[in-house]
Amino acid sequence: FLDDHSPQAWTHLVDELLASPHYGERWGKHWLDAVRYADSSGYETDFYYKDAWRYRDYVVKSFNEDKPYDRFVQEQVAGDELWPDDLALDGTFLIPTEKLEHLEAHVGTGVYTLGPQVHESNMDGKKLNYESLTDAADLTGAVFMGITMGCARCHNHKFDPITQRDYYSLQ
Repeated sequence: FLDDHSPQAWTHLVDELLASPHYGERWGKHWLDAVRYADSSGYETDFYYKDAWRYRDYVVKSFNEDKPYDRFVQEQVAGDELWPDDLALDGTFLIPTEKLEHLEAHVGTGVYTLGPQVHESNMDGKKLNYESLTDAADLTGAVFMGITMGCARCHNHKFDPITQRDYYSLQ
């Protein structure tokens, strides 16, 4: 860059940086932090999510391909519902473009499976289900809506935008 004295030097540098696969890695990590991505569940038992890398790679690829933000959000919140088609293959390793696109949307919904878990809660199905729904609602509020909603789990506040009824409807 320093040796390029042409008027397009800055443009060439920006284009080079945007074309680098490291672009998605660098900016994707900010998104992964926001959605509390980890390869394991945390806490004392800290079990390993063996397929978590699929979601991480989905995020990096989305940034590198400059996926529109609205599509990126739709895929994570409801990709399996928006594109529920059969993703079965025809016996080859070739994946048709449309199926690959929809498979990526399904991988995007992995955002709701990678949160921290208290392993002891897994012994009580109702509690585990409630904690999973709570985590999904809190993640959706914080990451996609930019608000925290924890108070609404227990009570209404006079001026909060989310009521307790809204919170449990989201769950």
